[in-house]
Amino acid sequence: MATRALILIEGDVTGNGLLYVQAARRLDFRPIILSADPAQYGCLLAEGIEAIRVDTGSVDALIYECSRLRAEYDIAGITCAKEWVCATVAKLCQHFGFPGPNPASIEQCCDKFAQRQLLAEAGVPIPAYRIAANAAEVESAAAEIGHPVILKPAVGNGSMGVRLCYSPEDVAEHAAFLLSGKHVWRSSPRILVEEFAQGPLYGAITMENQVIAIGTLDFTPPPYFVYRSSIYPTPLSDDEHKRIADVSLSCLRALGLGWGPTGVEFRWTERGPVVIEVNPRLGGSPDPQMIKLAYGVDLITEHIKLVIGDECDLRRRHSHTAAARYLVADCDGTLDWIAGDSQAAALPGVAEVNFYVQPKDPIVRKGDSRDCLGHVIAASPSHARTEAILQRAVDLIDWSITPFSTR
Repeated sequence: MATRALILIEGDVTGNGLLYVQAARRLDFRPIILSADPAQYGCLLAEGIEAIRVDTGSVDALIYECSRLRAEYDIAGITCAKEWVCATVAKLCQHFGFPGPNPASIEQCCDKFAQRQLLAEAGVPIPAYRIAANAAEVESAAAEIGHPVILKPAVGNGSMGVRLCYSPEDVAEHAAFLLSGKHVWRSSPRILVEEFAQGPLYGAITMENQVIAIGTLDFTPPPYFVYRSSIYPTPLSDDEHKRIADVSLSCLRALGLGWGPTGVEFRWTERGPVVIEVNPRLGGSPDPQMIKLAYGVDLITEHIKLVIGDECDLRRRHSHTAAARYLVADCDGTLDWIAGDSQAAALPGVAEVNFYVQPKDPIVRKGDSRDCLGHVIAASPSHARTEAILQRAVDLIDWSITPFSTR
C-alpha cells in the first residue's frame, strides 16, 4: 500500500510550517514540502522532512511535480503555511479534485484593493481608501483622504512595505521608497492609500463560517506595524463580541470565503468595528498555539482534516487565557548572545519561548514582521494571572546586539 502523504507548498521558517509538519505526522501522513528554495527550511529538513525543489511560482510546474508524486504516494491533500501561495494551492486542489477554497475568492482577497471594493459593496465598514500606481497618484490620494494615511502594497503580508505617514513629506518619502525598486513586489506595483482608523486593534479567527476566537492585538509604536503582543480571548461585552463576530461573518460572505481558516483584523473606532484586513489563512505562529491553549482547539490539525476531506471538530474543551509577547530588535547589528530564555521557559504557566535567530546572526530591521527575534507564550485560567506570568518571563530574557561598524 502506498504511503499516505500531505503536500505542503513552501514551508515557513518562523511561522506555522513546523506545526503543519508535526500535525501531519500525528495524523500518520508523510509531509512533503515543495519549495523554490528548500535550503531555507533547515529547521524542517532537520526533522527528516522530504523537500523537493520546484518553481512554486508556476502552477504548471507544481501540477507536474504533484502528478509525479502521485505515482509514488497516496496524496491525501495539498495545503500551505504561507499567504503568497494560498491562491496557488487553491488552484492545485481544484485541478486534482482535492478539498480546498475557491481560487478566485482567494486571489481577490489577497489583492487588498479588490478586497476593499468587495467589502465596500457589501456595506462592511472599512477605512476610506484609494489605489495609486505612481507617486503623483499616491500624493493626490493622500490629500483627498487627509493625513495621516497608511501606505501599503496592494499585494503583500507581514506588514512589509506598510507605513503610517503623518504628512505630505512622509507620503512622498515612502512612495519613493516603494517605487524605487528596493521593495520586493509580488504583483505589479500598486499602492493602497488608506485612512488611518484609530482605536484598539482586534483579531477574529474563523474556520468554516464559525468565529473561533477574538483577541486583542498590539503593535510597536508607529510609523511601522510590528506586532508587540496578543491575547486570546479579549475582554469584550456581549454586544461588542456580537458586533465583531457579525462583521467577521459579513466579510466571509462578501469575499466568497468560508472554507478553511480566515483571519480578520479590526480597529474599534467611534463608529464601531472597522475592518482593516481579511487574510484567507491561519494567522502565523504563535496564534495557533494560543488558540489551543485558550480553548483546546488545534486549528492546524483541524485545517488538515478539512484538506484531506474529513470533518473538523471545533468544539471548545476549556476556557483559559493565552497571551504572547513578541521579542523585537531595538537596533541593527550582530546578535552577540541571548540569555534567560531557559529560565523563562521553566516558569509555571509559560508554554513556549522561541527565538527565530541565533548568536552571530545579522539583525537588520525592516519595519515589519521580520523585526521579531522570537516570542513568549503564557497561559492560565485567569486573564490577570496570564499577563503577570508573561511579564515575569519577558523580564528574565535579555540579549545583546553590537551595532554594525559605520566605517
